[in-house]
Amino acid sequence: MSGLPPVLTGERVHRIHWVLGTDRLRAVCHCGAERLFDDPVELWEWLLGHPDDHRPTAGAADRSPALAGSPT
Repeated sequence: MSGLPPVLTGERVHRIHWVLGTDRLRAVCHCGAERLFDDPVELWEWLLGHPDDHRPTAGAADRSPALAGSPT
């Protein structure tokens, strides 16, 4: 045994990660779609709107935010 807790999987599992050094959140849907958000309300609307809201949008191309304090 590795001592790590089991990882949940399935069609009802959504993951939200804080992007270190930023105020942004990365949403990961059970289908594998990912998107960055500044607003947690928009994040949850996107996650729970599956599959209709998983189409790419104009701002969705930004997948790698700059670190805080780094030049843009």
